Amino acid sequence: MAKFVKSERELPDIDQEMEKLKKSKKKQKKASSEKDTKKKEKDNKKDNKKKEKGKKEKKVKNKKKHGIFSFLKSVKSEVSKVKWPSKKDMVKYSAATLSFILFFSLFFYVIDLLFALLKTGV
Repeated sequence: MAKFVKSERELPDIDQEMEKLKKSKKKQKKASSEKDTKKKEKDNKKDNKKKEKGKKEKKVKNKKKHGIFSFLKSVKSEVSKVKWPSKKDMVKYSAATLSFILFFSLFFYVIDLLFALLKTGV
């Protein structure tokens, strides 16, 4: 099938395109302003509820200890929750790690040696 190509290129009217953009921006602003007013109304309702709760909470004061000792106490409780591996497992993991390190260090040493030999032309 043959394609038909126009000799003159059609150019869009810039003024019409600009008017379309302005109209779409106005619509977006209007929609966003409506959303903002709805959010503000919801926030005001939440703030009123928080104020009412705050008045009740002022009557009952929470006495929390602040400082380094309370922090260390909470750290101790979190560390006690950790499931630590046994000594046997630690030996296995350490041996596996060291063997992988040894294997890959030898592997890359051999690769480096081969490239050095190829470079010298041997």
